[in-house]
Amino acid sequence: MLIPNPPARRRGNARVYLMLAVVAAVLGLFSGASLAAQNLQLHYDAPANTFNEALPLGNGRMGVMVYGGVQQARYSLSEITMFSGSRYDGADRDDAVNYLPKIRQLLLEGRNVDAEQLTNQHFTWSGEGANAHYGTYQGLGTLTLDFAANAAPVSDYRRRLDIPSATSEARYTQDGVRYRREMFVSAPDQVMVLHLTADRTGGLNFVAKLDRAERATVEGDGANGLLMQGELDSGGSGKGLTFAARVRVIAPGASVHADAHGIRVEHGTDVTVLISEATDYDGFAGRHSADPVAASAADLQRVASRSVAQLHAVHVADFRSWFDRFSLQLGSIDSAREAMSTRARLDAYGDGGDPGFAALYFQYARYLLISSSRPGGLPSNLQGLWAEGTSTPWNGDYHTNVNIEMNYWPAEPTGLGELVQPLFALTASLQQPGAKTAQRYYGARGWVVHTLTNLWGFTAPGAEASWGVWQGAPAWLSFHIWDHYRYTGDRDFLRRYYPVLRGAARFYADVLIEEPSHHWLVTAPSSSPENTVYMEDGRKAAIVMGPAMDEELIRFLFGAVIGASQDLQVDADFRRELKAKRARLAPIQISPDGRIQEYLKPYREVEVHHRHVSHLWGLFPGNQIDLAETPKLAAAAARSLDVRGDDSTGWSEAYKVNLWAHLGDGNRALHLLDVLFKPASRDTRLGHEWAGTYPNLFNAGPPFQIDGNFGATSGMVEMLMQSEPGQLDLLPALPDAWSQGDVRGLHARGGFVIDMRWAKGKLVEASVRSLRGGDCVVRYGGRQVSLSTKAGQTYKLHPADFL
Repeated sequence: MLIPNPPARRRGNARVYLMLAVVAAVLGLFSGASLAAQNLQLHYDAPANTFNEALPLGNGRMGVMVYGGVQQARYSLSEITMFSGSRYDGADRDDAVNYLPKIRQLLLEGRNVDAEQLTNQHFTWSGEGANAHYGTYQGLGTLTLDFAANAAPVSDYRRRLDIPSATSEARYTQDGVRYRREMFVSAPDQVMVLHLTADRTGGLNFVAKLDRAERATVEGDGANGLLMQGELDSGGSGKGLTFAARVRVIAPGASVHADAHGIRVEHGTDVTVLISEATDYDGFAGRHSADPVAASAADLQRVASRSVAQLHAVHVADFRSWFDRFSLQLGSIDSAREAMSTRARLDAYGDGGDPGFAALYFQYARYLLISSSRPGGLPSNLQGLWAEGTSTPWNGDYHTNVNIEMNYWPAEPTGLGELVQPLFALTASLQQPGAKTAQRYYGARGWVVHTLTNLWGFTAPGAEASWGVWQGAPAWLSFHIWDHYRYTGDRDFLRRYYPVLRGAARFYADVLIEEPSHHWLVTAPSSSPENTVYMEDGRKAAIVMGPAMDEELIRFLFGAVIGASQDLQVDADFRRELKAKRARLAPIQISPDGRIQEYLKPYREVEVHHRHVSHLWGLFPGNQIDLAETPKLAAAAARSLDVRGDDSTGWSEAYKVNLWAHLGDGNRALHLLDVLFKPASRDTRLGHEWAGTYPNLFNAGPPFQIDGNFGATSGMVEMLMQSEPGQLDLLPALPDAWSQGDVRGLHARGGFVIDMRWAKGKLVEASVRSLRGGDCVVRYGGRQVSLSTKAGQTYKLHPADFL
């Protein structure tokens, strides 16, 4: 029987959070037994030696990796706008469009290799790179605390990250003294707080140092502070981004002295270290501070009179206002595994035998997203927020052919939809530079961006045709805008971002050409991201016409703009144009060997097990391949995945979890998670790392890429619930090993929030809370129930309700 419940009262939540946080601060930052019972901690019995062992903290703008050393405590500092290079209009070739007709003609004649050679010569970027205007994401610097030499042995060492409070701790006993260090990064107050205590009066003696490998100077800042400032390389003759970081020590009863060499603290007992950071980045988002030196001083001054307990209470209240929107339990509590250090638990994981670890990994990914992406800020990049040194893998930028999009896959369904706002802002910011690129390369209206972009609005193709000339990015970035509308129904939001969608569709409507065999409309030149095939003459090529991914993305985008223009009652003529061109796009084809065909023709792959699965975009995150609606295409998608294989880069394995979930195979999806959860290790014979998971649960590409964390979490969502507007599928790909569980706060397209409980592999109870009313079909176990909902009401469902 369906029983609607009245909407839950939520008055005073902020006050409740604040009261709880204050109690936690009074009793000690980690005194809550309930948090330990939930096992939402990473904990270790030794300090970190490497970046991939350290623990991340962040507030969306500032980040730190905490190592937890004894003789030397190291903190790698980050600020999300620390990107070298600068805005540069010269990345676009002025004459590229002159070569477009010839490139297309060569493709139409089947001379792809020749077309690729011409593309490399005239259709790539102009004089760019990490050491030029394009730039690279960099760490801000390093804070180190050097403690007085003490040869006494250390006992009872423990360091941990408490996820629900976003607080790290290291504690140990040495020479009879119990030491404790706690740290958090506050979003409300925009400071990092490091709190050190010793249970023997005067037991803290250390020197705090702030440094950076290049382009920075450090000086004393009063009697108890340090100031570091510098300027990054602009890539040209102009001014680069300037930055500042400050450290201030508050140590009642201690001796404190600061100079350019550090802050010396002697005979301290209770010491607080405050850290602030600022840059003068003045781009599409972020905190715009014309004077980083003054801004960093103001941040410290604002909190100087407040206690650690007060700062921590506000920080926890803010963080939990995001984090507590969702909960997940998989299996029963396994006390033996929970007692293991996180590294030991990772080493012991195998064959899905520790569902609690999967739930921990899931919530850790949500923690990482809250910590690296906040409304008004910049998007989470390839490493989220965290960096070390003056360069990062692949420039730590925004790769648009899967990576930045994957970062945001788990946001909407786990109650964090507002955190996608930085991605919307980035996408909107590309319209102006992307319009120039569209004109200079394609003679087209609208806007375009290719395989990668950065803080400076880079939209040109990449340096090499094989990976840099791909046209699908505007459509994929637009997907997140349209999907947010599908989740929320927020028409004001749609109206605000409709020009972005329209501009992307305008670009594709202008650049599509007719291929000769079937007269389909296709892109040219383009590629299936980073993949290469053999031509009929045996030569290799990456540049092609109409790869499947492009056609799937454009089909989605045209449909979204058609729907958006109808909902907003605008652009009737453009809507008719898109409908006509959408009908002429190349369909999803099945190759002679039974796979989804990646290209217009069934070319033979150079690398059969290639990491990208681009041609399956229509299965996920798209909805053009469906197990029930298009069973032949679904079977071909499964065949494609079988041939591609499971082992790959970490992010690719994470993507495949989502794909197998949408094929209804929960056990295969879990197998991919098992592969992903293997400890990343180095092959001593071959000298390289294998994909998997690092000790701090960062995903190993290798190297660390945060999209693997987010993609795997999205895959777990898709195993538990899938949605389209007005349609929910409960437990569509539940693996045998997850026979028992409870999830609360799953958000579905159409404006619904789902809670579920299951046991022995079967649904026990579900509730559907309607946020804005409307009809909804809920499916479970091959059966379904129709709901006509009212906004604010909750509908209980049991297995007997499904007919």
